[in-house]
Amino acid sequence: MSDTALDLQAVNKIYNPRSRQAVHAVRDLDLKVDAGEIVALLGSSGCGKTSTLRMIAGFEAVTSGAIVLAGRPIHTLAPARRRVAMAFEGYSLYPPLTVRENIAFALKSERIDQTEATARVDEIARLLDITSILDRYPSSISGGQQQRAGLGRALIRKADLHLLDEPMGQLEPQLRAHLRGRIKHFIKERGLTAILVTHDQTEANALADRIAVMEDGELQQFDTPDVLRQRPANLFTGTFIGEPPMNVFDADAAEEDARFVFRLGDGVRLAYDPGAFRPDLRETILARGRVTLGVRPHSVRIADDGAEATVDASQWLGDQTHIAARFAGTSIVSVRHDRMRLERGDTIGVRVAPEDLHLFDTATGAAISHGGAPA
Repeated sequence: MSDTALDLQAVNKIYNPRSRQAVHAVRDLDLKVDAGEIVALLGSSGCGKTSTLRMIAGFEAVTSGAIVLAGRPIHTLAPARRRVAMAFEGYSLYPPLTVRENIAFALKSERIDQTEATARVDEIARLLDITSILDRYPSSISGGQQQRAGLGRALIRKADLHLLDEPMGQLEPQLRAHLRGRIKHFIKERGLTAILVTHDQTEANALADRIAVMEDGELQQFDTPDVLRQRPANLFTGTFIGEPPMNVFDADAAEEDARFVFRLGDGVRLAYDPGAFRPDLRETILARGRVTLGVRPHSVRIADDGAEATVDASQWLGDQTHIAARFAGTSIVSVRHDRMRLERGDTIGVRVAPEDLHLFDTATGAAISHGGAPA
């Protein structure tokens, strides 16, 4: 395991703390980022991810807690003394300077000669496909080009930490996909440590070694993309991660006729061999009685002998079919990689294998099990 580069220790951020409109934007956040790691802060608008980034950069004061970077407490230091490079969501370019001069401006503190500075600017420009606009001014280029110039100004710096705030939000999807791989390779090749703020799961999955999922100012789970998808710590993470989102049903658990049964709405029953669940897990589920059952759309199988569902919509997206159906008093979505020609009102059967079930505590949302084994 690499040495810890960044350590957030019980960090809180409260805006307007003495007013009736106080907002607790970040709550007791503990987060350790390893040297050379790319971490994504992922969540919906208002979850606290940008406030966290701004506290690390020094643009927001920490209400309580500590931020340690490369062994130095930095939460009381001015931004310029933190050795942090930041690419802003807004472009923050100097209007009187050309794109080349904007990117090179970040090198002034390093006191390097002009030849090296030019070479490093040219390298970053090639990385971000902005070589052709280096001699133009910010007012004469598009928003996406300005965003890439701002990103280049951050990446060119030698810093203990690089902070990237929605760094490709203004780019068209094809260019964004093209640049993601390049940027990750650039960061990894140089052993840089980076934190990315995004609301885009695809971007987080593509760039990050680990993802910190946030909601309402609290860290929900911090792990690799695979673990977040396969073993979500709670119902929020389970339903937030994944596209289309996880199907969710409230269910009563029982043992009937030597079968382990989940009773869903409208009399729908999902029955399994008890051996599909560990004995201690069966006891835990039966003791709760009522649980929340989750299954990802890619794991919902269409089968003639499955539980009955009525098709609401079927969409062919070029490489997969998305089927939405009325099921158990609510809706269920299934994703198939072959083309299925279904019409609204058609009856289908759906099956869910026990290894594809995620169970959550209905009251707290905490995960109980994944695929028949305790969480």
